[in-house]
Amino acid sequence: MRKHLGVGAAVGFLLFGSTPLLAQGIGHSLFMRGKIVRMDAGGTVAGLGKADGAHIGQILEVYHATPRHRRLVGHVEVDQIFDDHYAHFRVRDGTLQKGDWVSLKRVRA
Repeated sequence: MRKHLGVGAAVGFLLFGSTPLLAQGIGHSLFMRGKIVRMDAGGTVAGLGKADGAHIGQILEVYHATPRHRRLVGHVEVDQIFDDHYAHFRVRDGTLQKGDWVSLKRVRA
């Protein structure tokens, strides 16, 4: 009986102890990937980085999305990658807003 309680406690600790790490990865994957998070005089930053396949010089489409449709609003060029999850963009054309989505085409194997 004590052995089962010890195993249950260990599993519970591992699950609840790693929740912030799991939430950070899930948050980026599901909610932040490609979303424009900052726009100012210094440029545009979106949640798209090395882990997503972004590279410097890449030209990407930007969409304004609503629950019913999405509309192409412009293009951006990657000019700096911060880390695995964020990149800085230069606006090539269009009218972008914070909250629009930068689209990175995925290559399926």
